[in-house]
Amino acid sequence: MIIAIDGPAAAGKSTSAKLLAERLNFLYLDTGAMYRCIALSVIEHKIDIYDESSQKDFISSFNLELKTVDGAPDFLVNGNSVTKKIRTTAISKKVSEISAIPAIREYMVSLQRSFAKNNNCVVEGRDIGTVVFPEAEIKFFIIASVEVRAKRRKLELQNIGETISLKELRRDIKARDKHDSERSHSPLKKAINAIQIDTTEMNIDEQVNYMIKNVNLKKIGKNNK
Repeated sequence: MIIAIDGPAAAGKSTSAKLLAERLNFLYLDTGAMYRCIALSVIEHKIDIYDESSQKDFISSFNLELKTVDGAPDFLVNGNSVTKKIRTTAISKKVSEISAIPAIREYMVSLQRSFAKNNNCVVEGRDIGTVVFPEAEIKFFIIASVEVRAKRRKLELQNIGETISLKELRRDIKARDKHDSERSHSPLKKAINAIQIDTTEMNIDEQVNYMIKNVNLKKIGKNNK
């Protein structure tokens, strides 16, 4: 079974997807983190990602691995763990731009499908239910107010030692929403058959319990066919 979870930045996708996967004993795949790995490599190696030749050279030399360490996902780029480096503000500001490049998205979709092959999987991102796994058995689209998302992002950044104002975070989130939803290739949008969840006034347990309830209903319906 593939469970697709889409939605804008800081809506609660990653936390709820991780906990949902733990509860179901499914593989958890954070595709947003995968794009952050790409963005980090582009920044660190000063890649001209808009040059076609540079794109091809970069993709051919980029190797991404996903491991689990103490129950948490650990991303390795060319053998080096980058999990702690990909959550910074600098990466957040660059990732939408880089993830909109068609060659990058095509490469990443292929990689995401290979990771999820032959696995029960919870996959979260921006285009999972519409592009990566359009035939996913169950799809969720998670939203929340910009104010709540900014507060969540602020706490996340504080945990890695970054300080940024709510005003700037609100501006960044709105800009990213616009960029993600208006890009020509694989834009952020709700799949027609996705279950929308507004997490503005929900805690994480309520989010996960609601999702579990819908997954169980889907399983019952599948078994009764």
